[in-house]
Amino acid sequence: MPDSSYETSPAEDLSFSPTVTARLERAGDWCRHRGQRLTETRRQVLGLILSSEKPSGAYDLLARLRPAHPNAAPPTVYRAIDFLLEQGLIHRLERLSAFVACSHATDCHHGCDHGEWGVHRAQFLICKSCGRAWELEQETIVPALMIAAKEAGFRAEAATVEIEGICAGCQKAAHSAH
Repeated sequence: MPDSSYETSPAEDLSFSPTVTARLERAGDWCRHRGQRLTETRRQVLGLILSSEKPSGAYDLLARLRPAHPNAAPPTVYRAIDFLLEQGLIHRLERLSAFVACSHATDCHHGCDHGEWGVHRAQFLICKSCGRAWELEQETIVPALMIAAKEAGFRAEAATVEIEGICAGCQKAAHSAH
């Protein structure tokens, strides 16, 4: 049965893998549960982010969206990105000025209230060699940051840590080349 929160037309369809399609369905449910709508454009931008092995920049997303939306302009993508960020479905990697899907927002097993600190516990490993990023959810990092922020009189609303380095695959490839 079609999802009523999507505004779909065959001309706007982008094809995604079954895994991405399942995640998009959960994202639609997530938005409905929060009283929001995952419109077709938002769904497609999220699908493009979910389909990418690497973080996606806004203009990369625009280029990949254009086959389905030939008249799409930067504000189209930026509005979708803003919505997806507000809903916690994606993260912005400041170092790369790019976006990645949240690895747990729709599959959170602890209620997504993000514990006593009320912020998402996102940490990222960013490979300088291949450009991929991995989201971690290390339970001990956010409490240490939130305690330090509170002691400084700061009310934190989000906590994202980005760690740059070389991933295991690239290390192995570099080692094999020598």
